[in-house]
Amino acid sequence: MKKLFGFLAAGLLLANMTGCASFYLDTATREIPVEAYKKPAAPKPVQVVFEFQTKGVANATATKYLSAQVVKQIKGSGLFSEVKDTPVADGALLNVVLNNVPLTDDAFSKGFVTGLTFGLAGSQVSDGYVCTIKYLPSPQDAAIDKTARHAIHTVMGAKEGPNNGTKVESLEVAVKTMTRQIVSTALDDLSRDPAFR
Repeated sequence: MKKLFGFLAAGLLLANMTGCASFYLDTATREIPVEAYKKPAAPKPVQVVFEFQTKGVANATATKYLSAQVVKQIKGSGLFSEVKDTPVADGALLNVVLNNVPLTDDAFSKGFVTGLTFGLAGSQVSDGYVCTIKYLPSPQDAAIDKTARHAIHTVMGAKEGPNNGTKVESLEVAVKTMTRQIVSTALDDLSRDPAFR
């Protein structure tokens, strides 16, 4: 679990340390089943590059933590004949970036106040996530860009959960589920683009 905390915002870290935090996945983004994707007639092999960022800066710990999950999900999508981490014959490249961006102003202060009052002054911190997929069918083709958004809400102290959130049992479950849902949304959008082939 310690690896996971390294890449989350200060509010989430503080919330977990105080022991009075509950985690909620935003309901606006749901997982899109693989069966719903628009599969290409003749899938091609692709090289996948994944990176997790925190406020636009590469986060090696989080990249390592989530990379296998993201690559496995892409392999299971049915959109590509083969998924590799090295260059493929036609030069197809799928670049996936998951960026953690704060949605709540001054998250650290909110968590600190909640901690000082032993949870009596409840607060909510929201962490946003932006998944950007850039697919290059070949070096000669134009790139296809798709973006999906998600959020994890952390409630600290005596505060009701958000109406737009589904409670999950831990921060680890929240992050892994959010990643699966946001990547599925971006892959579905990619599959429906007329230029995707």
